[in-house]
Amino acid sequence: MLIGHVAGGTSTIRVGAGGIMLPNHSPLVIAEQFGTLASLYPGRIDLGLGRAPGSDPVTARALRRNLASDPDEFPRDVVELMDYFSASSKGPVHAVPGQGINVPIWILGSSLFGSQLAAALGLPYAFASHFAPQQMMQAIALYRANFRPSAQLAKLYVMLGFNVFAADSDEQAALLATSMQQAFVNLRSGRPARLPPPVADYPKLVGPAERALLDSVMSCAAIGAPDTVRASLNAFIARTGADELMITSQIFDHAARLRSYEITAGLFQAG
Repeated sequence: MLIGHVAGGTSTIRVGAGGIMLPNHSPLVIAEQFGTLASLYPGRIDLGLGRAPGSDPVTARALRRNLASDPDEFPRDVVELMDYFSASSKGPVHAVPGQGINVPIWILGSSLFGSQLAAALGLPYAFASHFAPQQMMQAIALYRANFRPSAQLAKLYVMLGFNVFAADSDEQAALLATSMQQAFVNLRSGRPARLPPPVADYPKLVGPAERALLDSVMSCAAIGAPDTVRASLNAFIARTGADELMITSQIFDHAARLRSYEITAGLFQAG
């Protein structure tokens, strides 16, 4: 519903799911839903697919009661979904709409599994380095070493998640970043909650274990004024060779969040 709302309110940008946790859904249903979106907004819809249920086991069962423990189930579901979009679908059931419609599929991941699957199927790969950077470089290397061209993608393509907290000063940006830092510590401590307001000097208020968590997740982040953010972005792109970045700014104040995106967009427009 949100993809349709955004696509309906715009005219040129691509809009997609980042992503659909496929274990929670029937591939046929997803094919018809995204076939409908692509029919309404041709050439502007992307479909990102993830393997994790994205929730606790109880919620996962409520979403899709026939959850499988077979590790090969996700690859099979992806292949089935790709077949529904094919103009020459081999299955006895056809997606209407969906069959023959070009909906680019992405594989999303935060581990090595997704990179290998994306490489084997010749699909673009998006790694969740904005919250799980530990295996980022290894996942990229595996994807690049094993990529096989496909009908969808002739040349490999890597997107990486990256946190940006941009403001008019380094000090203001550091304060804004503490909302995401608190949320991450809360999540990893078993206390998930809504994004909290910023707290001054938050990293100095936590213990060594929490600080290690923050050092890890913030290794893929730019925090600061425009020049600081530009330098961090350039260094990250040079280190990873990313083809595209997915920028996220978990900032409590909505106006400050918009300002962060505005600053970041200006940096890219300025080259």
